[in-house]
Amino acid sequence: MIFVLSKIFWALANPGNLFVLGLLVGGLGLLTPWRRLRAFAKWVLGLTTGSALIISILPIGAWLLAPLEDRFPQVVDPPATVDGIIVLGGAINLRRAADRGGTPIGGNAERITVFVELAQRYPDAKLVFTGGSGLLLDQIHREADYAAPLLDVLGVAPGRVVFERESRNTHENAVNSMAAVKPQPGEVWLLVTSASHMPRSVGAFRRVGWSVTAYPVAYVTGPNDTQHLDFNFARGLSRISAGIYEWIGLAAYRWFDWTDSLVPGPDPATPRAGAG
Repeated sequence: MIFVLSKIFWALANPGNLFVLGLLVGGLGLLTPWRRLRAFAKWVLGLTTGSALIISILPIGAWLLAPLEDRFPQVVDPPATVDGIIVLGGAINLRRAADRGGTPIGGNAERITVFVELAQRYPDAKLVFTGGSGLLLDQIHREADYAAPLLDVLGVAPGRVVFERESRNTHENAVNSMAAVKPQPGEVWLLVTSASHMPRSVGAFRRVGWSVTAYPVAYVTGPNDTQHLDFNFARGLSRISAGIYEWIGLAAYRWFDWTDSLVPGPDPATPRAGAG
């Protein structure tokens, strides 16, 4: 039920959908004969237009994403040995894969490429790919099923990997992966996911009793992005949507007690790779 409600809520809260709703309400309101409704429609259109201009110019998305991406340090000196590596799904465009076949990769492709690189660096490490379907209306196609042949092509034998295909969100990634591999105390596990998603992911794994070492990838922002003005509505809206999604996710996960804190950060007691 929580999964279904979360999808419905995001459909309503998604900034892109709110813009469409604002244009629709404003445009239809102008066609009515009622003066007050037309005045309200003009206000809605003005608000929508002003918001679009602000999003195009100000780096609001970078302001939202940068604190999350910088929460865990970027790994520049991986540890000498690790016991296991986990990669979260989200790199494969599951809807396109189901429609067209193949394995279409989206903006989080670095999750896969880094996972392959680490698998080759640590040939004795246990490997976990966790990802089912996050689609509300399609729970037949699972991302793990498409990941297996892709990893095989990239040089990682599917027999090395535990494919967890039941999870629909990050909380279930942690719960199901924990049950699948049963990590032992003291083992060092790397968690590979997008940098902005890392705080919520690490918090979810810690909440089930699994202290993982963050290996953030797929950065969206750069060191100076929060200081630069721009005029790019598409990029601004995309970053704002991603940032709002993660911050809402952090709040919701804390509300449901699925993370150990509101914005999980590095744990000094947890062994982790060197960073700069």
